[in-house]
Amino acid sequence: MNTIEPPSTVPFDGVIQTGFGTIEIILCFVLLFLLTMSALISGSEAAFFSLSPLDKENLKSDDSSGAGFVSELLKKPKELLATILITNNFVNVGIVIISSAILSKIFDASINPALQFFLEAVLITLTLLLLGEVIPKIYATKNALGFSKGMGRLLHILNKVPPISWVRSILVSGTEFIQKKFKTRSVDISSDELEAALALTKEDDSKEDEHRILEGIVNFGKTEVRQIMKPRMDVYAIEEKSSYQEVMTKILDCGHSRIPVFSESFDKIIGILFIKDLLPHIGNDENFDWIQLIREPFFVPENKKIDDLLKEFQSKKVHIAMVADEFGGINGIVTLEDVLEEIVGDITDEFDNDKIAYTKIDNDTYLFEGKTALIDFIKVLDLQETEFDIKNAETLGGFIIEKAGRILKNHEFIVVDHLKLIVESSDNRRIKMIKIIKNFIE
Repeated sequence: MNTIEPPSTVPFDGVIQTGFGTIEIILCFVLLFLLTMSALISGSEAAFFSLSPLDKENLKSDDSSGAGFVSELLKKPKELLATILITNNFVNVGIVIISSAILSKIFDASINPALQFFLEAVLITLTLLLLGEVIPKIYATKNALGFSKGMGRLLHILNKVPPISWVRSILVSGTEFIQKKFKTRSVDISSDELEAALALTKEDDSKEDEHRILEGIVNFGKTEVRQIMKPRMDVYAIEEKSSYQEVMTKILDCGHSRIPVFSESFDKIIGILFIKDLLPHIGNDENFDWIQLIREPFFVPENKKIDDLLKEFQSKKVHIAMVADEFGGINGIVTLEDVLEEIVGDITDEFDNDKIAYTKIDNDTYLFEGKTALIDFIKVLDLQETEFDIKNAETLGGFIIEKAGRILKNHEFIVVDHLKLIVESSDNRRIKMIKIIKNFIE
């Protein structure tokens, strides 16, 4: 009698033997969670550190809890960045380990180990780059404020949870120690080298204003007070014996906010009158003793460098200084505005006259005041600066005196290239008016 044997049974050792079992499925869910965390943390880095000043101001007026966490975290940017980087590295390490375990189950055991390692490295790297870095950061940068508020609470928690908080403290402390221990060595570069480098980088399409500011910064430390001061003949000053009514008239005529006060002569400056100090006394009668309001003058030598002068202006909190020569006489005044104009260019206010004072008689004949700035004279006549030595003279009258070696009298002249400069009016102190004839041939 034939008997039917029961089918042989295969011993059941668990789902792992079936190839892709429960543990692998759980690992896949963990991997998805870690990828999501990596994307959120990477996006947080881009979002928090791309917030504009306006966004930060809006956070202060935002009453939501997310905005509060963001403002709190931004107070300590180093700790915030350390928390983000540490968390992101922990998450990415977890992704690599779990991905390798899953992929080793997927690939056949007979595959070449080197090829398997290469495929795993490529797949894991691309996945981390695209899903964990590039895409989240692009999105977070475009939606920085909303993304930051959404991640504020989570990062606040991670900032305080061990072991992240422990590693963060060690990392921040170590970074600060290294910064203090190994400070960046300063590179000594002379102003001449900077000036040469600036000349090399100047391009035809570069903005002239920007280049002029850079040149002003480079030459700032080499400029002396005598080169930027206003000469005494152009300074408005008040004699101490002037009546209150005369002082008020002088103030209205000159339009300045600070006026030097002298005794007997301009070389004896006794103080500076601040116009704002007169405001409470506008209604007083003519007998008002205005001299009691003057403030102590500040004197500087004419060869003082203007970078040192700026520091003294800042420390003494003054805006005007009297420029003294080696014999104690007063050559003029220099103001904070004069110093700043050496960097940023001319600063005009409502009392400044932007027009250059001159008269054009015909196409080749002009009349200029002697106090006309030499650079303005060159600009009006469209001349080349190389034709004039503008380093030692600031005004047209000063240029003529320097060239002639003396103050020329009326109708005396000098010739510079094809220009005839005739003195129309002068005295024993300065040249007042000059006639210019272009295309002059002797």
